[in-house]
Amino acid sequence: MAKYKSMIRVRMSAKDAHYGGNLVDGAHMLHLFGDVATELLILRDGDEGLFKAYDMVEFIAPVYAGDFIEATGEIVSEGNTSRKMVFEARKVIAPRPDISDSAADLLEEPVVVCRASGTCVTPKKCQRKS
Repeated sequence: MAKYKSMIRVRMSAKDAHYGGNLVDGAHMLHLFGDVATELLILRDGDEGLFKAYDMVEFIAPVYAGDFIEATGEIVSEGNTSRKMVFEARKVIAPRPDISDSAADLLEEPVVVCRASGTCVTPKKCQRKS
């Protein structure tokens, strides 16, 4: 099986903050994982496929507006139509409002904020790559 990996990096904005203190809803990480899964299926099958289910989700650290999040994923096993994937989201840049409204730091060590695994399906008739 060929290795299929994907990564996206996005900045959480004030509109992503759902709770007090500019805290971003954890479900936003799942949204990012969905985008990563879509790219993985396009790379693997030439089709967006469908996300069937998460079998594990672990929220590890908080995410705030202004954080830059890097979401990664890879296909770790596959069946005829199913693709088992693992995901990880890491905070790579954090705002520094204690210094100024526009200060931010590149983190020496990214902070893992969420991990998940799940299964996606690309129907056989939609698979354009073998």
